[in-house]
Amino acid sequence: MGLTARIRTRDGWAVSHAVVTVTDMTGAQVLRAEADHEGAVRDSTELAPGAYTVIVTAVGYAPTASSALVTASGRADIGTLTLARQGGTELPPPGPWTVDPAHSSVAAVAQHLGISSVHGRFTDFTATLDIAPDDTTKSRVEAVIHAASIDTGNTMRDTHLKSPDFLDTEHYPEITYRSTHLTATGTDRWTVHGELTLHGIARPVDLDLAYLGTGADPWGGTRAAFRATTELRREDFAINYNQVIQAGIAAIGTTLRIELDIQAVQGTTLPTA
Repeated sequence: MGLTARIRTRDGWAVSHAVVTVTDMTGAQVLRAEADHEGAVRDSTELAPGAYTVIVTAVGYAPTASSALVTASGRADIGTLTLARQGGTELPPPGPWTVDPAHSSVAAVAQHLGISSVHGRFTDFTATLDIAPDDTTKSRVEAVIHAASIDTGNTMRDTHLKSPDFLDTEHYPEITYRSTHLTATGTDRWTVHGELTLHGIARPVDLDLAYLGTGADPWGGTRAAFRATTELRREDFAINYNQVIQAGIAAIGTTLRIELDIQAVQGTTLPTA
């Protein structure tokens, strides 16, 4: 084995799309290899004894360079090379993530009588994330919300919201969202572009997404936290019911603020404990 190395982020995650280039002291390239899905580089090219420069690059990370000395055996074990995320913020490792509904919330806020707000949430939903390994903006989000799970803390109001005046849950039992792509707006913030289907009508909807961090959970897994917000106009989805009170003030505002607090588990399943 000529060259071995391990490419990691500062948090210890594998950088599976890293490229390692080795040059000799004249600057000539003598080897180029790509890391595997575990961030490992194993290249069998035998190198002549001497000093070399090892350059590691990966999309979304600042490049790094280090020196390596090849012995008479023709092998060089570089060890672990650490890449820093461009902008200084580490991101969750790529691959599938499953949203944990027990530790997440999908909430909506509407203005009431022009002076206060009514808060509601959906208690039954599923969602998945797929974080792209080579370009975060290619990541995907999919979610299904069961409309009849709306809960505003008032049974009479919830029944009305499920009726044909609003969500019409009998005919439109599911609210779905599927992203198309992301646009970076900061080192840990993105705009998620996607399509929301609500009340049987599909419209493009953007989410303002912030990444809050990653950590281990008590069940041996890894979790990542996100927060996302957007605003919806009811008329865009043909939810036009309203009641006008005195002075022309609508009882219920026409704009909804959507607030998502998301905790996702790495992998395609949730812990059963």
